[in-house]
Amino acid sequence: MKRMLLAASALGLFSAHGAWAAETAPMAAEDQVNAVEAVVVTGEKSNRGLQQTVTSVAVTTAAKIERENIQTFYDVVARTANMSETYGKTGFTIRGVSSSNVSGGGTGGLSTIYVDGAALPQEATYSGPLEMWDIGQVEVLRGPQSTLQGRNSLAGAVIITSANPTQTFQGRARVSIASGDERTFALAVSGPIVQDQLAFRLAAEKKDSDGFIYNPTLKRDIDAVDNLYIRGKLLFTPTALPGLRAMLTVAHNDRDAGYQFTYSRVDRPDYYKHRTDLSGDPTRTKAKTDIITADVSYALSDKLTLNAIASFNTVKTDATYDIDFLPARSSYGQHNQDTDTTSQELRLNYEGERLKGLIGLWHSKRDSQDFLASQVNVAFPRATLVSVLTSTLLAGAPSPTAAQQAAAAAQANAFANLYIAALPVVPVSYAGDQPNQITTSAIFADASFALTDKLSLLGGFRYDHEKNTVATTQVATFTGTYPSPAAFGAYAPYVTQVNAFVANMVAQAGSNAPADTRTFNAFLPKVGLKYAWTPDISTSLTAQRGYRSGGSTVNQARSTVVAYDPEYTWNYEASLRTAWLDGSLTVNANAFYVDWTDQQVTVNLGLNSYDFQVENAGKSHLYGFEAEVAQRVNPQLSWYASLGYSRTKFDDFTVASGTDTRNLSGSEFPYAPHWTLAAGADYRWDNGFIAHLDGNYRAKAYSEAGIDQSQDGTVKSRLLFNGRFGYEREHWGAYVYGKNLLNATYSQYSRADVGVALLSEPRIVGLTLETRW
Repeated sequence: MKRMLLAASALGLFSAHGAWAAETAPMAAEDQVNAVEAVVVTGEKSNRGLQQTVTSVAVTTAAKIERENIQTFYDVVARTANMSETYGKTGFTIRGVSSSNVSGGGTGGLSTIYVDGAALPQEATYSGPLEMWDIGQVEVLRGPQSTLQGRNSLAGAVIITSANPTQTFQGRARVSIASGDERTFALAVSGPIVQDQLAFRLAAEKKDSDGFIYNPTLKRDIDAVDNLYIRGKLLFTPTALPGLRAMLTVAHNDRDAGYQFTYSRVDRPDYYKHRTDLSGDPTRTKAKTDIITADVSYALSDKLTLNAIASFNTVKTDATYDIDFLPARSSYGQHNQDTDTTSQELRLNYEGERLKGLIGLWHSKRDSQDFLASQVNVAFPRATLVSVLTSTLLAGAPSPTAAQQAAAAAQANAFANLYIAALPVVPVSYAGDQPNQITTSAIFADASFALTDKLSLLGGFRYDHEKNTVATTQVATFTGTYPSPAAFGAYAPYVTQVNAFVANMVAQAGSNAPADTRTFNAFLPKVGLKYAWTPDISTSLTAQRGYRSGGSTVNQARSTVVAYDPEYTWNYEASLRTAWLDGSLTVNANAFYVDWTDQQVTVNLGLNSYDFQVENAGKSHLYGFEAEVAQRVNPQLSWYASLGYSRTKFDDFTVASGTDTRNLSGSEFPYAPHWTLAAGADYRWDNGFIAHLDGNYRAKAYSEAGIDQSQDGTVKSRLLFNGRFGYEREHWGAYVYGKNLLNATYSQYSRADVGVALLSEPRIVGLTLETRW
């Protein structure tokens, strides 16, 4: 049995004005006027107070979104302990584990973002509806959520819930301008259609920005943003059927923005201030997301509730990008993805005096089309050429001497020099379509049972069945000119053979692979204990199994479908929940330890840079903690702070590239800073003036895995400050805000070979005018 140990979190949030957009729990009593804002956690499929939740969860409420001018999900990431961005705003880590993968392998994500109950695919982490306008609550559940959320939640889950309809007419409108010529117009209205029975809510936001990176080749801003988000909700609570609550949500997001990896040149002076890109092809991503969710609950009794949730979402992305970042149009591509996801959940929730829990059934289906087309210049595989030619030269010598081997190697290298001078790269026009269908069915349960007034037994499980089908259709064409044998004299026969080798290599990438279907079954248990020392202090210990399913990947160079198996984690966690000073101060913490086996890693087989596939070849562990404190000192002043620590390490990580094998054991996960810190405070004067200031720190991290990661790719530590200051009355307000106030500069990823990098956002200053009614 593996050793019990540590685990991570909780967040106490403080109150402020303007919670009109969210449904929040009332204060317990008048004498708790200074109590920390009451927070109800819903991400574990039941309504539970934050202080009663043992899972490490950071909650960002509508009031905090308003106070701190949180505009996108990645503003939440920056303020959350043990979270960090990856490759700019294209993904995130939870406890050092990337939302996509940590070792290059696997096609399923490790964390999933849910928007109003709909599980978004991985590409939505950089192109989906992640704006925070009219959002009621964001929950970041740290640690494995495989028991309740299922696939793609080994590292955690993000639950984004928009504000709900109200039974009184209310509205809000906002106009904002900011650096980068950003203009934002937003509107939200809510009210009854049939009093106390049918209510609506409509929200819309239009954002345009020129961005900060200019392309003189194309004469355009390559990181400009044009985003439109529209959402409608209906809440049905018929008086003729008490206990029935039905919510319908329909949302549409249309986004035209920079490509997910939008680079700037760093081989020129003052490149942070004057950001440029020279690419001859536009690097853009156009994405459309549609979400429909129906959430129905019916109270069968005062203790038993039946819940049914159905959702559908479709995400379509069309991306174009430049591969060599040069003005000449020589290497470029396009990537189109179309992903449809449907899910149904039927769940019973029970709230008894001693037993509280749920049991449910889950079914989902995800259909995706992944089309990639490119004109690429593949570096000539010199090592392969020299190896094959040396063996050919020695074919007539069954037991070659050392002198014969040296002579053959010298001759092979001499010829390789001549040939590669004539054909330094292999130009290939490539097109590939990789349809994938994933069907998942599961039964799950989660419960707590009070053994005594203070001690509770925690438990749960999930049995998951998955069917995964993938195929590939590829076309590859050589678009260059083969070297002429006549120009090589005595080497002419070799030139003919190598030309044939190149032609065969290209042809191999242009073949098709039939559909391959695999099934996976997983049992994911969870067990724990919770002890309430006092009504305001409790501790808990839990252990549970995490899981990411296996699948199949397409080796583009060989046009083959290659299977790989699931990977698993055992997770051990301890939590502490405390409230002090009549609830005005909360101090919470979690600590964790994780063992990770059968890790899915990417292995290159050596034919060329596209000759890679996923294999189960990794093992790792991680540990750390989160500590969070929040206090509402008085109705005017509140503050919070959070501290996160995580250490990650590959225990067994061997990567092969042809005959070259590298042992990367001992290296850390990419984008896994050891320390994360956030703190903030706000104050409201009685005359209407308000002020908020917050800061967040991320220790240095590495952008790649490997023994030489400290030299190959270090993301330096950074400390960012943000502020919002303004004046407001009951029905209007005016605010000035700043992000990255001290203009901290850092790179999220660098390509020294071509002189480009993903640069941090510069200082942004903005002005907001808002009216409320």
